[in-house]
Amino acid sequence: MKKLFTCVFLLAALTGMAQEKKIKAQETKTKGWIQLFNGKDLKNWDIKIKGHDLNDNFANTFRVENGLLKVRYDGYKNFDEKYGHIFYKQKFSAYLIVVEYRFVGEQVPGGPGWAIRNNGIMLHGQSAASMGKDQDFPISLEEQLLGGNGKDERPTGNLCTPGTNVVINGKLITEHCITSTSKTYHGDQWVKASALVLGDSVIKHIVFKDTVLVYEKPQVGGGSVSNADPSLLQDGRLLKEGTISLQSESHPTDFRKVALFDLSPYMKDPVKLNAILKKLQAEK
Repeated sequence: MKKLFTCVFLLAALTGMAQEKKIKAQETKTKGWIQLFNGKDLKNWDIKIKGHDLNDNFANTFRVENGLLKVRYDGYKNFDEKYGHIFYKQKFSAYLIVVEYRFVGEQVPGGPGWAIRNNGIMLHGQSAASMGKDQDFPISLEEQLLGGNGKDERPTGNLCTPGTNVVINGKLITEHCITSTSKTYHGDQWVKASALVLGDSVIKHIVFKDTVLVYEKPQVGGGSVSNADPSLLQDGRLLKEGTISLQSESHPTDFRKVALFDLSPYMKDPVKLNAILKKLQAEK
């Protein structure tokens, strides 16, 4: 009997050690990643829809169903330019953000033609609380998410610049939208879009494993944003950090992943930063 207890004790200890080792391995694998969308609810997110107060989620536009963050318009009679954004509450400066999205269904009546199968990841943005009640877009850099219409070329991962400008190849770019080199993704397929953001220096748009657009020195400037607080529109002010938000621009969209790897601890050590970037590249 004593031998039996000893065997049982050893087996339990070995099993516990194996489980602990597995847990530690999982923690090491996910260390540094923050799941901005937890798959359950909209905890840690703010909502701002044009014409509505902060966190008035008009017509349940942003919702969580079946583990997906959904953008829906079944409570709208007409879109009426109710551009909306859902903001993660914490600001970030240097990071890799990864989003998996798809477009579904039909555009809500009244949505503009350019917004068919259109959403976006807003980078280095102002806070939701700082937006005017009738402001349409946050001052930010948008990694535009576009879906194909079944016939035309519509690359995704483009850059749009509400209240901002950027530098490409040493030249200040003041155009509102810059087209990426991405292919077109038709239908309701899931697409993986990422952005590598390194403070006010380099920003890269990535679709699956391909870098499709690179720019630097993100800064306040230009137009394409209405009813913003004038004190925030300081032309030439470099954007070193900001919020991240997703859009509601009139076409139903699903998000199944919104995750971020915080790179800020490595920014003062180029060797460590390059090492972690290589590791992240290998994980894609």
